[in-house]
Amino acid sequence: MKKKIKELAIHEKDTGSSEVQIALLTEKIETLSGHIKKFSKDKHSSIGLLKAVNKRKRLLDYLKKNKIDSYKNVLTKLNLRK
Repeated sequence: MKKKIKELAIHEKDTGSSEVQIALLTEKIETLSGHIKKFSKDKHSSIGLLKAVNKRKRLLDYLKKNKIDSYKNVLTKLNLRK
């Protein structure tokens, strides 16, 4: 996943741009999804998963409105659906 973060980063020490935040949230979502498949009764983790998904959705909406080229780039690099 570090490779994808480096690909999406705007500059070398970029940790806060929308693109990098989306990549980090995608990694977190994948981890939590695997955890919830094992432990389906873990409600605290499922709430955390929903929050991460909603935050990523808001960031993707922001990119779609303001930086359409970056939005398309993020979707292809992270294999996300529109």
